[in-house]
Amino acid sequence: MRICGVIFDVDGTLLDSMFIWDTIGETYLRSIGYEPRENLNDTFKNMSLHQAACYYQTEYGVTLSIKEIMAGVNAMLERYYRFEVPLKAGVKELLAQLQRSKVKLCIATATDRYLVEDALERCGVLSCFGEIFTCNEVGHGKDEPEIFEAALRFLGTKKAETVVFDDALYAVKAAKAAGFPVAAVYDSHEKNQEEICTLSDLYLKDLTQLDKLRNFLPV
Repeated sequence: MRICGVIFDVDGTLLDSMFIWDTIGETYLRSIGYEPRENLNDTFKNMSLHQAACYYQTEYGVTLSIKEIMAGVNAMLERYYRFEVPLKAGVKELLAQLQRSKVKLCIATATDRYLVEDALERCGVLSCFGEIFTCNEVGHGKDEPEIFEAALRFLGTKKAETVVFDDALYAVKAAKAAGFPVAAVYDSHEKNQEEICTLSDLYLKDLTQLDKLRNFLPV
């Protein structure tokens, strides 16, 4: 595996933010007067925000529009992304190494663009990425290949040399099924580590493991 392009996930990969998503589904639903059923947050974590808004309508009978639901959830998330969410360990060093090696970088995320931009700008790494692709803008979740294919077209690199960095099993599965090499990043909020490790081409306990990447970078 030679790395010439990288498609980065954000939450759980670049940002230590998955704790927010553990509760946001239930918190939002209660805020508009609905009692969530068991395991709602697990369901919510595997969806884009648009998919979650549709789920609220079909499964709970929420009468707000998709746009209104998304705006309500984002309002709860804004404070965390704008002021609090930190980078995961090793992110700045990894991005610097990739840039020194002339690797092209972009983002594929289920989180809305302005939240990602706010957090990465505050953390000083937004300029590292050529583009941000979001599920809402692409029109597909990360359980489907479209967002990865869109990112690949932007990078202009060969698929076999374009690595998807992600922490979530459903995204790892989709990227692998689409033919991308995958570097899986451990996050404690993802429970399916054994399966992720088996599926991925490279498994990183954290992003400080630069020694695992150097052999794959262009000279």
